[in-house]
Amino acid sequence: MRQQIAAANWKMNLTIQQGEALLDGVLNKAAALKPDQLAVFAVPFPYLQMAQQRIEGKQQVFISAQNCSNKKSGAYTGETSVEMLGSIGIQYVVLGHSERREYFQESNQVLAEKLDIALAANIRPIFCCGEPLDIREAGTQNAFVAKQLEESLYHLSAEQLQQVVIAYEPIWAIGTGKTASSAQAQEMHAFIRQQLAGKYGQEVAGNISILYGGSVKAANAAEIFGQPDVDGGLVGGASLVVDEFVAIIAALKG
Repeated sequence: MRQQIAAANWKMNLTIQQGEALLDGVLNKAAALKPDQLAVFAVPFPYLQMAQQRIEGKQQVFISAQNCSNKKSGAYTGETSVEMLGSIGIQYVVLGHSERREYFQESNQVLAEKLDIALAANIRPIFCCGEPLDIREAGTQNAFVAKQLEESLYHLSAEQLQQVVIAYEPIWAIGTGKTASSAQAQEMHAFIRQQLAGKYGQEVAGNISILYGGSVKAANAAEIFGQPDVDGGLVGGASLVVDEFVAIIAALKG
């Protein structure tokens, strides 16, 4: 079975004391994860070392950065390099979140560079893709997402691609309270897998974990995660509530 992943994206929320309490609460309440299940916490940069220390000894639990620079090092004030992340043991990084694309104008080409630099440092990218509302309403969401995949991922070798986790985000369902139906989620996840199969073959595509990211909560996680091509979720607001995220972890297939 593909890895089933519950990934928490804390975004720019919480003080360090609140973050400690949240992480401890989830770790204390969540049931033991099965070998093909992972819990990943994407925390703000100042909390990465705190979070790394708190998961020490925990099986199948990882800490992720929310972003990284596309440059290796140098005069880039305010940026964080993959070398810095690796030096404190970080093994995952979220790349291409819709908020980074929209607010910071991150292009598909810049994200391709970030993927390269992360993979070269043995840090697994959680690569986000997805369409805004106007694209969905126009019915051109498949072409839109296919272009994101092509321009950011298709230069990778099959071996490299298998280190990438993909997160599909219907942008119109992030922070709006709207959620894609389980059928809509499955339709796009199947399309993404089909596109990967066309480029890399069925076997490679069948091994890629594709997460759903769009107003996942305890009440809908089991239905969404139960779809055959949905391998977990990238969770925003609900990951900031202990019992909500514990329930989301429990909804993973496995």
